[in-house]
Amino acid sequence: MSRDRGVRSRRGLVERTGHRQLGTYDRPRRLGGGRLGGHGRFALATASVAVLSVTASGCVVVHGEREIVPTTTRADAARALGDFTDAYNKADKTYDQAADAERVTGALRDIDGAKLRAGRKNSPDGNPSYSPLKLTDAKFTIPEKAGWPRWFVADTAANKGLKSTRWLLVFTRSDANDVWAVSYLTIVASDDVPEFKKDKDGYAQTVPADDAALAIAPDELGEEYASYLKAKGSAGTGDEAFAPGRHTSVWRSDREKDANTPGLARQYIDEPLSKGDYAPVGLRTTDGGALVFFATHHYEKQTAAPGVDLDVDPAVQALLTGEVKSALTLQRVSNQVVLDPAKSASDQQVKFLSRVDGLTSVKGE
Repeated sequence: MSRDRGVRSRRGLVERTGHRQLGTYDRPRRLGGGRLGGHGRFALATASVAVLSVTASGCVVVHGEREIVPTTTRADAARALGDFTDAYNKADKTYDQAADAERVTGALRDIDGAKLRAGRKNSPDGNPSYSPLKLTDAKFTIPEKAGWPRWFVADTAANKGLKSTRWLLVFTRSDANDVWAVSYLTIVASDDVPEFKKDKDGYAQTVPADDAALAIAPDELGEEYASYLKAKGSAGTGDEAFAPGRHTSVWRSDREKDANTPGLARQYIDEPLSKGDYAPVGLRTTDGGALVFFATHHYEKQTAAPGVDLDVDPAVQALLTGEVKSALTLQRVSNQVVLDPAKSASDQQVKFLSRVDGLTSVKGE
């Protein structure tokens, strides 16, 4: 999916860089590749149930941060979704990164911001192909947890992309004075959205970052994925960690084929993103596994042989620093959502439902 910002790649460099284009999003698993259009924080703090205790000196101590409470209300979640959509549309129309800066964070902030910067450079007067994003039929999965950060998931339909898909947005905020911002945005097939484990009041259950009951703990997914992508062929380290598919076995195979082509060599470095607003988040599913969102950082260095020119597409040129002589380094940020099975499950492979990435910087050498 694309942000409809007129930064689509033409024939040339981008078509050969990691099989992705600037500002493009993947369609969900089983549906092939595709584009979407577009990408909150809400200022009202969620009320917490405070625990009051009396110390020996008679002072009252409030332990609200220790109480397990819903992370928000459905009314506030709906308002946060509206605030995000309004800010996103304003930024998309004007290519003004400041317009939705408060409403995006983490991996989405990096992806979204780079697209807006490239769009502004190539079209200073705004997006000539602007079409407002509409998110409808919203379903909110609100977990209960103690302390901060707090987050929830919005599952919506959209007026862009395939009608058979759902947009999953993770809203997060770090404290009561913050506003809701979207840290993860992925698009999955409607049939792939799992059933979440909920209590009698309809609240979901988060999974700990170090959950040992899952095939791979959420805070280890980024490192495992990076290791998987470095592996060679079908016998590499981590082959059994992830199910085969376009974001795993196919992507790795494509990169191996592209590593050494006539006149051009490619080198790859993959790293996890797991701190702060990039931290993975997960919800327990009814089968004992979890739906987990996590982020990664990807580098690709292209080195041309003597006498071979690197063809830099205008969409890439907009993010370029330095002078392209014989080499080019591209950086991408990726956010993905997976089904992480329980260790008790018969199938232990983590399955990718969607991966959305974006080119965030380019350096010439």
